[in-house]
Amino acid sequence: MDDTFDVMIIGAGAAGLTAGIYASRARLSTLILNEGAVGGQMVLTNEVANYPGVETTNGYVLANTMKKQAKSFGCKIKSNVKIIRYKLDGNVKEVELEDGRLFKAKSVILTPGGRPRSLNVPGEDTFKGTGISYCATCDGDFFRDKEIAVIGGGNSALEEAVTLTNYASKVTVVHQFDHFQAFEHAVEEARKNPKIEFVMESEPRAFSGNGHLQKLTIEHLPTGEHKDLNVEGTFIFIGYLPNTDALQGLVALNERNEIIVDKDMKTNVPGVFAAGDCINKRYRQITTATADGTIAALSASEYLRQT
Repeated sequence: MDDTFDVMIIGAGAAGLTAGIYASRARLSTLILNEGAVGGQMVLTNEVANYPGVETTNGYVLANTMKKQAKSFGCKIKSNVKIIRYKLDGNVKEVELEDGRLFKAKSVILTPGGRPRSLNVPGEDTFKGTGISYCATCDGDFFRDKEIAVIGGGNSALEEAVTLTNYASKVTVVHQFDHFQAFEHAVEEARKNPKIEFVMESEPRAFSGNGHLQKLTIEHLPTGEHKDLNVEGTFIFIGYLPNTDALQGLVALNERNEIIVDKDMKTNVPGVFAAGDCINKRYRQITTATADGTIAALSASEYLRQT
């Protein structure tokens, strides 16, 4: 391909789509390359009730709206592609796809997002897709009128536990600490739901079953006592890892493999910016991702004016 874009965005989650909206609306030729389906973590969220100016919606609808906005300003979006090579140094950046296509740009915004963190306990890999899930929106309906467990104590775990009560007959939340890391409103909503029970200071030790998940073995940490929960499903929400494996050695990463950026979303490589759940920051919400994407696009625009 001979054309060189002004801005190339890697990833089409909230941060990437927002960057695409801002960059293309600024009349910069803009391309988004995305290895999966458009929307990132948003599409895994059943209910979005805290996005400013928008009444309660779901993540898929919000992602699709952002996609339409970006395309309306001329942003090109190519999804379900496989990137095999990055060249981020120099005045012209390059990205090569598995099918041989080569895309070039004067600036790059990295928004690859993250992936669910695994427990890495016996039986987890065995029962993925046959009882173990990382997405309530995707799989909740498979567990209608069944007893299930949710692992985790953050916002996602408690919010999705509430969502899962729309399907399951009982939801047992298993958390390793004696307190939750979620916001108070999420804790209160979960506690007042009669279908939810809590097992605190406990961790999963094994999953077992015959063809499909039937049992979750947990350990009560203060006593070391093991207990079996008879569940047909387990949903794991213990955070996720940044999708930065392919960027090792290309941009500066911290000890958690998050991309290091400054307040303007600049990486250590000139002309390369990063935004969203892949960067070093504390809070990960749709609103923070869109803010990051906005700043990255504006910074990229300024960079292009100065070069």
